[in-house]
Amino acid sequence: MHVGMESWPVPRAAYIHVPFCRHKCGYCNFSVVADRDDLIDRYLKAIDLDVCHLDSPAIDTLFVGGGTPTHFDADQLQRFLSIVRERFQLSGSCEWSMEANPEDITRDKVAMLYDHGVNRISLGVQSFNVDKLRMLERGHSPENAVNAVQAVAELIDNVSIDLIFAAPGETLAGWQRDLEVASGLPLKHVSTYALTFEKGTAFWSRRARGDLSSASESCEVDMYQAARQELSGAGFRHYEISSFARSGSQCQHNLAYWEGRGWYAVGPGAARFVDGRREVNHRSTTYLRRMESAESPTAEHDAITREQYARERAAFGVRMIDGIDLEVVESETGIPLRVICRDAINRSLGEGLLLKPAPSWIKLSERGILFADTVASRLLG
Repeated sequence: MHVGMESWPVPRAAYIHVPFCRHKCGYCNFSVVADRDDLIDRYLKAIDLDVCHLDSPAIDTLFVGGGTPTHFDADQLQRFLSIVRERFQLSGSCEWSMEANPEDITRDKVAMLYDHGVNRISLGVQSFNVDKLRMLERGHSPENAVNAVQAVAELIDNVSIDLIFAAPGETLAGWQRDLEVASGLPLKHVSTYALTFEKGTAFWSRRARGDLSSASESCEVDMYQAARQELSGAGFRHYEISSFARSGSQCQHNLAYWEGRGWYAVGPGAARFVDGRREVNHRSTTYLRRMESAESPTAEHDAITREQYARERAAFGVRMIDGIDLEVVESETGIPLRVICRDAINRSLGEGLLLKPAPSWIKLSERGILFADTVASRLLG
């Protein structure tokens, strides 16, 4: 892909947001509505309109996230999948991911997803520990989670799970048991995230009241390093700060984000990057009302400069464990990154956070992996 000074990459990726959930977990900061299944019909009509405006783009990756896309009943899911098939041109090798919760997985649903071309499932497992699942307000049991992975893998072999660590009261030994269970399952990909307390969530309020406490930084680091050790020992390659994949199973959709290739996005609260513009849709019922009255669903928009774009490419690129070749970004953007980021790079090299495996290549050191956010924010300027 070559990006001239006047052009932006044509997106080959798309995201669809499905906001429906049985329950909104206390740590969740996404655009989610619980107990509003009465809105699903309106949502499906709105999504069809929204995707229709894209004019049948050709895409290589499609990610359906939420919320819980598998919360739909069989008829609703059939309608949703048909809209996608009708409104997008999926390439022959298109990676089509759907997020799912273990409690929604049935053999019939998995078969329906498979029949429509879904070839990757991302399960919101979070833990295999019953007490931790209860604390995180998840709706499934450890047995549900294991059974869901196995049921999906029988038909759709590219299964990913999310796991949360550093939950209140969690021990290193407990986290290692979660990792051991994951290592024994038919998985191609694992994403691990430290629990964060986002402003506006129930967990944020509970921590402010003293009902919940965060894990210590040293505990978080120990758990992160345990994940790297256990998963690499089980044959997963650590390829991005939070992401581990078996050979050939890196998430292609996320790579499109991290490599700044642009993406379409539809649905409430969805964020897109097309033609150098970042746009975010209105959330929940406002989105539905605006689609129904033929108004734009966009709530926020921001045109980014070529320099911002180049800096963001560097900041996301450095989160990849292999690092990034700045010369490639310079040739694609026309921005002399190594000049404008010289101080940031030299400071991080001097502190032992960055390495230079080749003259134009930078990558995080072992220590730098623990300070990825610091290095990335320096590159953003």
